[in-house]
Amino acid sequence: MNAERGSGVGTGDSADAHGQSPSPSAVVSMYGIEKRFGAVQANRGASLEVAAGEIHALVGENGAGKSTLMHILSGLLAPDAGTVRVDGTTVTGWSTSDAIRAGVGMVHQHFMLVPTLTIADNVVLGREPRRGMAMDVARAQRDVTEVATRYGFSIDARRRVGDLSVGEAQRVEILKALFRGAQILILDEPTAVLSPPEVQELWRVLRALRDGGGTIILITHKLDEVIEISDRITVMRHGQTVARMDTPTATPADIARAMVGRDVLLTVGHPSSGAGRVHGPEASVRSAAPRLTVVDLEVAGAHHERRVHGVSFTVAGGEIVGIAGVEGNGQTELVEAIAGLRAARAGRILLGGRDITTLPVRDRASLGLAHVPEDRHRRGLVLDYSVADNLILGRQHAFVSHLGLDRARIAQNARARIEQFDIRPTDPSLPARALSGGNQQKIVVAREMGGEFTVLLAAQPTRGVDVGAIEFIHAQLRASRDAGKAILLVSAELSEVLALADRVGVMSGGRLVALLSRDAATMDVLGLWMTGAAPPAAGAA
Repeated sequence: MNAERGSGVGTGDSADAHGQSPSPSAVVSMYGIEKRFGAVQANRGASLEVAAGEIHALVGENGAGKSTLMHILSGLLAPDAGTVRVDGTTVTGWSTSDAIRAGVGMVHQHFMLVPTLTIADNVVLGREPRRGMAMDVARAQRDVTEVATRYGFSIDARRRVGDLSVGEAQRVEILKALFRGAQILILDEPTAVLSPPEVQELWRVLRALRDGGGTIILITHKLDEVIEISDRITVMRHGQTVARMDTPTATPADIARAMVGRDVLLTVGHPSSGAGRVHGPEASVRSAAPRLTVVDLEVAGAHHERRVHGVSFTVAGGEIVGIAGVEGNGQTELVEAIAGLRAARAGRILLGGRDITTLPVRDRASLGLAHVPEDRHRRGLVLDYSVADNLILGRQHAFVSHLGLDRARIAQNARARIEQFDIRPTDPSLPARALSGGNQQKIVVAREMGGEFTVLLAAQPTRGVDVGAIEFIHAQLRASRDAGKAILLVSAELSEVLALADRVGVMSGGRLVALLSRDAATMDVLGLWMTGAAPPAAGAA
């Protein structure tokens, strides 16, 4: 390691405010950074110091200013005030191309790849080698393969990006940055859609880059990942830098406390473990009759291929049934078919005993079905609509008067939901796209869980949200379960499923290959089912 250890935990200090000079080993120094978007101040005297040859975690709640600070470093935004130094050189008003020339590359949460092009085509895009007037395809493939080999990537540069897994596509994004000479690599929530094996492969890549002298800045909400992969940590809150920590001496509780400004309950024992619940009575109000019944359901995918194969299960009132599995094994199609967003090819879906298999979405909602979709941008929000309008989306018929939409009631609903679900900023007139990803997720959760429902489909409900919001959303799910609601939870986070579910199913290859009692569902057992290796003597529910 080339990194020098910092001074441990600090609070509320930006180094330039105290007249400190950058550390001699710092390859990135940002001091007194100010950035405002209209009425919203994203950065308030923020600072960051990253040493050469380290993996540095940048953490904070949604809206803490992390992404804005990194967009400034990568040249996407200019600061309103403050100083940015990269490798000892002071930077002012640079562009993304200037940042690339300085060796800074950013891998965004939403990939910027062209699916119809090959890996080589995507990596050299904008820097294509030429043979006369045409692109030299053979040389592009050769150059990309050479860089990939140098950094330990195993790829076929001729493969089409649209055929890659999410983890493979992410490695192509990293390769793009490395191909352009990046020595400082910024990754924004890189594990949000990765399976556990893909996460471990990413860690292997990042450690190899660090050990080769590269510097990585990792934006993440996942504290276990911070502890596992980083060397040092910077914590932001409300646009300010509030703490710096050395990872070996930090705990998840330390980090969470600095992020939120209070103690945070990071994990909650499931009732089967004897730890009890945070909200509600010790025994939930479990209904004898199932609230949701799925019988021999078959669902087709985007290309008419069968994605869900004869799936059957029930969810009773007062219970959470969790569905685990590597993403892409039919979970999306299952939830969308139950929600009415995708037609069932065969089978039946019953809500409280009523067959809703062919009912439209609005009718299902009126019967008490709520849905937190896994893709908030595609299924959950209209980004150019205001926060207030997004909070009634799909339910706007309940907010009409003889003059049209009742704006006073819509505003009243927005104020109540914003306060109840701690949506930031608190201005209901802001467009949804002006909010951070985690606060956008809170809008969807507030809309779906803030009203009346009997059955909730919760697909990846805490994806991309911070530790404080996860704690809150988990508490809301438990409270709803304890009030007698039926909840189908689909999550790529096994720890989330195990913390919340009363029964756990596993999907693999479009089939529900296991449905286990909570006592029988362990990380090891679920992992075996997820990979297609049925464990011996697995307990059914």
